[in-house]
Amino acid sequence: MTSQEIQNLKQEFTTELEAVTTADQLRDLEIAYLGRKQGKVTNLLRGLKDVSVEDRKTLGPLLQQLKSDIETAIRARQESLEPRTYNLEPRVDVTLPGKKFPMGHYSPLTTMRRSVEEVFRSMGFMVVDGPELESEYFNFDALNIPQWHPAREMWDTFYVSDSAHRIPNYKLPITNNRLLLRTHTSAMQVRIMRQFPLPLRAIVPGTVYRNEATDARHEKAFMNVEGLVVAEGISLQHLISVSRLFLKKVLAEDVEVRFRPGYFPFTEPSLELDISCLICKQKGCAVCKKTGWLEFMGAGMVHPNVLKAGGIDPKKYTGFAFGFGLDRLVMLKYGIDDVRLFRSQDLRFIEQF
Repeated sequence: MTSQEIQNLKQEFTTELEAVTTADQLRDLEIAYLGRKQGKVTNLLRGLKDVSVEDRKTLGPLLQQLKSDIETAIRARQESLEPRTYNLEPRVDVTLPGKKFPMGHYSPLTTMRRSVEEVFRSMGFMVVDGPELESEYFNFDALNIPQWHPAREMWDTFYVSDSAHRIPNYKLPITNNRLLLRTHTSAMQVRIMRQFPLPLRAIVPGTVYRNEATDARHEKAFMNVEGLVVAEGISLQHLISVSRLFLKKVLAEDVEVRFRPGYFPFTEPSLELDISCLICKQKGCAVCKKTGWLEFMGAGMVHPNVLKAGGIDPKKYTGFAFGFGLDRLVMLKYGIDDVRLFRSQDLRFIEQF
């Protein structure tokens, strides 16, 4: 291989390029000189390994320059064979109205949860989140519901593990500590008392799980909101005032409210709060079981044993707690007569909100 051979190859390419008249001929010419397998320039580049080091220093740059010149000449000829054309006819009628893409919708549960959080924040409450996979200790034992207590039956739930679950930083006797899907956000009461200083006001919204038959009023999974207030001098009157104010703000209308005695192991005394059924206007329907009243919220003064589990002196401090189903509140707000619609995945239902 000599520099003269390289010069001759360049002249040969120039002659053949002048004879090209079609794009196919140009493509064949490119393959003949630059093809990966048998291109003339490619073969010369591969042959550099067989020449001496001194000759390689001279011939290498010449071959690279030849390759670059050929590539440039082919591109220039390609543009002359295929001149750029412009289609002046509009492909899109810009005067047509645009296509409307469907917009997503918040679930009414999400909308109501935000409203509830906003109302309680305006009253000085903090919003706390908690684990859905809960320890049996916090879900039952710390709430004054030991393993032998009959109240466990009505909150029977889905246990997911029989293995021990270590709870750090809690100097309490823990003998029964399986894992389960929480049955109420009340499980956060003791956690909150141990985590935050007094006085405290908090709500805990979240999903809870119950092992029960479903109907127009009951679901296996639903949204629950727990409220907790602990300070000096807290009484039932504070609970009643907060409940009435909350309902008035959220429902945006006056509803009739009645309190009656109830029973919950973690409150003493305990109350049940009923509100007038807004779906049937107290005429009687499937949701209120023809009574005109809807059981809405369980509440009461925090039991001294729960305060002790939270590390609080029940002789100095008192508190109240309440819990209600967010699903049921949405049903009242919008006149929905079946709780199962919330998780039916039916867009016809969701798109109404």
